[in-house]
Amino acid sequence: DVHREQSGRFLITGSRKFPMMQGVTESLAGRAAVVELHSLSVREFEAWSGERVNRARLLEWMFSGGYPELRARGLDPERFYSDYLVTYLERDVRSVLQVHNLRDFDRFMRLCAIRTGQLLSYSSLAADVGVSPNTIKSWISVLQASNVLYLLEPYYQNLGKRIVKTPKLFFLDTGLACHLAGFRDPVDLAHSGLLGPMFETHALGQIVRHHANRGRGTPVYFYRDHYGKEIDFLIPVGDRFHLMECKWAETPSSRVRGFEEFQNLVPADRILSRTLLVRDRGRRRIAGGIMVADTVDLAFLDGPEVL
Repeated sequence: DVHREQSGRFLITGSRKFPMMQGVTESLAGRAAVVELHSLSVREFEAWSGERVNRARLLEWMFSGGYPELRARGLDPERFYSDYLVTYLERDVRSVLQVHNLRDFDRFMRLCAIRTGQLLSYSSLAADVGVSPNTIKSWISVLQASNVLYLLEPYYQNLGKRIVKTPKLFFLDTGLACHLAGFRDPVDLAHSGLLGPMFETHALGQIVRHHANRGRGTPVYFYRDHYGKEIDFLIPVGDRFHLMECKWAETPSSRVRGFEEFQNLVPADRILSRTLLVRDRGRRRIAGGIMVADTVDLAFLDGPEVL
């Protein structure tokens, strides 16, 4: 069992593990592997604890997040994330980014949290924080390297000119995002306008971990045109695609405008699956051949669908 104290990127060489760092003079090409460590996925937590994160527990999971120490010791999320941020801000951010005003950086992180799942605007964030767009880019770059933030790129290869080409900003752990957004318990989240974006953030995090835990990169994108037709997640496999849309609704509709638009752009035999990711566990089909699945299993990403 691997005990993970933090998320990040590690260099594995022989039997030793080192955090990736500047100043490494030897490339170790052919003798080293780079491993991405994230906080726990729901699937990992279930395997470790023997508990099932069903529909009733999903809100609590999203609120608390998957940091190993928090889960293993049953820590209070508010206290855990408060301490995490103080340590991260005071020790790491100040030294790496030479941030002179930590209040600005704290405000920046909180603004990112309430923008999770939205198109990224450096200028808007810069104006709200009171710093330059280049400063925002630098801060986001470091948070990406720390596996705190993830920029989801749009897919637009050969799909026409009316495609949005701006990335979307996501947190990789919903617990940290919920804390920064000001939620104090799962009920706050349940009654918030951010519930939908947080569920989408949760789903992306599980997809990223699904691939990372198999030693792969994450070939996940989103699709959106200038008319607002969107697909939350698109995973290309060669010249074919898995399409996924997140739906928190009790009874998700089988009509998804983004799916319909994408089917007008590529031949039907290039679409491997169309899936609605929902809060209920299990898989089933609904009208139009669309699959309804949860955010934990994701087995359809590894090969042909089996129902």
